[in-house]
Amino acid sequence: MPAQDTTRRLIPTILQQDIDSYNGLKAVTGYTTARAEATPEALQKAQADMVAKQQEETEKQALFKAAADAAKQAEWDFHNAVLAMKEAIKGQFGSDSDAAQAVGFKKKSERKRPSKKKASN
Repeated sequence: MPAQDTTRRLIPTILQQDIDSYNGLKAVTGYTTARAEATPEALQKAQADMVAKQQEETEKQALFKAAADAAKQAEWDFHNAVLAMKEAIKGQFGSDSDAAQAVGFKKKSERKRPSKKKASN
């Protein structure tokens, strides 16, 4: 049997087969084993632990998504506030002012004037 890669998740079909096997074991009478990890009690504990960890993962994913949404909204709020500030600077000081240049605009007087194209013969 090749070594198992426990760094990846089990695919849902395999996990469902394992759950079905565990549930099927409940119908088997007289099952005993010398392997500690395969006793009904150990299986029950492992299944309960898995369900608890999956639930914890789901809860944390929901919290992560909520935090990501809040951060995204805060980014947009900041961006819109900066745009409003830039427009206010342009309105108060003009588009050719040092203040407009300080907030990221190019001075109107420093813009490259369009050049006339030479007519082709």
